[in-house]
Amino acid sequence: MFFTELCIASRTKSKCDALAAKLAPNTKTKITTAQVDADDVQQLCDLINSYKPDLVMNIALPYQDLTIMDACLACGVNYMDTANYEPENTDDPEWRTIYEKRCKEAGFSAYFDYSWQWAYKKKFEDAGLTALLGCGFDPGVTQAYCAYAAKHEFDTIDTIDILDCNGGDHGYAFATNFNPEINLREVSAPGSYMENGKWVEIPAMSIKREYNFDQVGQKDMYLLHHEEIESLGKNLPDVKRIRFL
Repeated sequence: MFFTELCIASRTKSKCDALAAKLAPNTKTKITTAQVDADDVQQLCDLINSYKPDLVMNIALPYQDLTIMDACLACGVNYMDTANYEPENTDDPEWRTIYEKRCKEAGFSAYFDYSWQWAYKKKFEDAGLTALLGCGFDPGVTQAYCAYAAKHEFDTIDTIDILDCNGGDHGYAFATNFNPEINLREVSAPGSYMENGKWVEIPAMSIKREYNFDQVGQKDMYLLHHEEIESLGKNLPDVKRIRFL
């Protein structure tokens, strides 16, 4: 995909300016920058209406997913993100009531799930807009690989294990390669996987596997709850077990 124009917007405009300056020598894309509070729908709408993009690419925190989707609907613009919604304040009474009900019904207790964003499906369809969720690597490329394999490589698929590792080394016992708060929430939450269409939840870090990755080497992995398990379970319902490690 090639963009002729791109506006990089964030809470701290100076960081956008620095990124634009770094990219400028290596691209023909016209890059502008802007300051915006992604928690504020009106600010988002003002920016979108002034820039008039074809697509809003949300690579902010998952906390901002719903406000950015609301702004896209209000402005008639397509939406894309890389991770599903979770709340910043998990003690919020309104959210907590819905969350606890979902835990009982679904069978897992992670703070993030697709129900909040899938609820926007009809709104975007009625507006003639596209909302493409989970378009990073995992989630994102992982589902594309699974869908391609199911369509072109296999007659049936009984199990899916997504093995995820980082080939880098920061020289520390622990160093995240994305937002540390989100990462720590993820690894400290109970793990879960889908089996025969139902969720199975386990204590955090209680299932460990080792795998020798090509070009990367031997890595330790722990079973985690991850959003593509939910979307794969919905779109590949015949798969008997889906896990993320």
